[in-house]
Order: sequence, then structure tokens, then C-alpha cells
Amino acid sequence: MLKQLMNQYPNQVRLVYRNFAVGHTLSNIAIQAAEAAALQDKYWEMHDVLFTDYTNWQVWASMSESDFTTWVTQQAGGLGMDTAKFASDLTSAAIVAKVTTDTNAAVAAGLNSTPSLFVLFNNELYFAPKDQLNFNLLPSVYKLFELQPRQFKSCPPVALDASKTYTATLTTSKGDIVIELYPKEAPTTVNAFVFLAQGGWYANVPFHRVIEGFVAQTGDPTGTGLGGPGFEVGNDIVSTLNFDVAGMVGMANSGAGTNGSQFFITLAPATSLDGKYTVFGKVTQGLDVLAKLIRVDPNNQTTPPTTPDTLISVTITVK
Repeated sequence: MLKQLMNQYPNQVRLVYRNFAVGHTLSNIAIQAAEAAALQDKYWEMHDVLFTDYTNWQVWASMSESDFTTWVTQQAGGLGMDTAKFASDLTSAAIVAKVTTDTNAAVAAGLNSTPSLFVLFNNELYFAPKDQLNFNLLPSVYKLFELQPRQFKSCPPVALDASKTYTATLTTSKGDIVIELYPKEAPTTVNAFVFLAQGGWYANVPFHRVIEGFVAQTGDPTGTGLGGPGFEVGNDIVSTLNFDVAGMVGMANSGAGTNGSQFFITLAPATSLDGKYTVFGKVTQGLDVLAKLIRVDPNNQTTPPTTPDTLISVTITVK
């Protein structure tokens, strides 16, 4: 996943690798071996022999200290190194001191296991090992970083005219969906939605979550389900509006008062959502388009990834 991210963003992403001994003798010697190999420009070659080749790792992890030293010196020879120099460097005071310094620095930074991951954006720490960030999430994390210049620092000012009707036309890769908005019942939500739509926020945004018999969700330009506009608004819960039929439009959130730009449309009655999510509109045309959207379940890891359908644009009509 790291390699994928670096290949995708060669000018933006840099990987900094640090040694960290995990407390047993062979771990120290393995790191010393990589550093000794570095003196002959073979750091990564030795690293791969020791840590990437799982078969080798199974072999040396159970060796005695002397057997491991002999084995790793043989590996150095196989990599074309001067084995006499390698053997001398392997236990030299300079190499031992470097491994000790690296390990102490890692402990001071909060590492207690390997692999551990720190993520910095513009030299500002965003994630540390305590956050338990999965390596597989790195592309999503970078997409969130890229979204920052588009985000807003505060909620939009209220600009709705309660005496008028508001309609949203969603142009999608499968056709148009027309939504009657509810500015009287959900003024805060509709105001934010209209603001984002008119500002182009919803241009070419994926339907990142489309669950059969449940909802179709979009509104996050990153397609990760984690992105938002930079501001949050409160809920507009009205007891007379429920998710009791297909085509009801609700604002997605991660808890009360965390509504942003992501919204969903029910594909079937979903009354379990009542009272938890703001209903701010209803589909008046395009239920057949919803039925055609590619089903995407981000939580289902058993099926190959699919390319989702796209919300191309949202056009607001005021009458």
C-alpha cells in the first residue's frame, strides 16, 4: 500500500524508514546487519532478505545468536558484499551505537511494536501509532489531505427564501434524479446543501456506498466516506418526516450535529433511521435511476473493488 501511494503521488509523498529493535538479541543483530549492509550500499537488499522474504524470516527467527550471525554473513555474500568487511561492521561500536540511538528515539516517540506508522502532512503530525492507523488506509488519508483546500472554515450564511420552492436535479452517470427539498422543515440542512451545490462541491462525486434494499450515499469528493466540507451543522429532525418509503433524502452523519456534505437516498423503507438523521427532501423523479446505480458496499471486503457511479452535478432550481 505504501508503494502504491508513492507511485501515485511521486512528488508529494516521501517515506522515511527508521530502525526499531523489539527487545530480543536477534532483532538487534538483524538491524545491525541492515546497517552494515548500508555501508556497502545494500541496505534495502539486506532488509528484504531479512524482513520481506517470509520464508527467510521463519528460518532465522529460531536460530541461535551465533548461527544467525553466520547465516546473515552468508546472505551478505550472496548479495555481492565483501563478507569480511560486513562481519567487521556487523558488531562494530558505531553500528551498535546507531541501532541503540534509533531504538531509543523510537521508544521516545511512542512506538511499542512494529510496524508502526507516523503520518505527517506538511511536517504536521496527523496520525501516530496510538491512532492505530491501518496501512491500507493511507490512500484514503492522502485523499482527505488533498480535499483541504476545497473545504470551508465556517457554516454558510442563511440565504434561503422560505416563500419559494427549491428543487435539486442530480445529474448522475445513470441519468437524472429530481428531488423536492424541504426548506421549511429542514432550513439549516437545505441551506447548507444549496450552498454546496451552487458552489460546485457535488461535481463528479462518487456514490461510494450503495446498499441493496437500503440507501445510496454520496457527497464526499474523496469517495472514502470520510470527507466533508470542513463545517458541520445540526440536525433538523421533524417527527412528521420519516424514511418510510424509497426516495427519501437524508443527511448522513457520524452523530447528532455532525452533518456535512454527505447525503443518502433510501432505496426502500428504512424506518430504523427515523429520528437519527435529517430528512430534507424526497425524490419526485428518478427512482428508476437509483435502481440502476452500481451496488457498492465499503464494508464488504470479500468482493473485488468496483468503480462506483458518479454524481456529475447538482443543479438547484428556485421558484
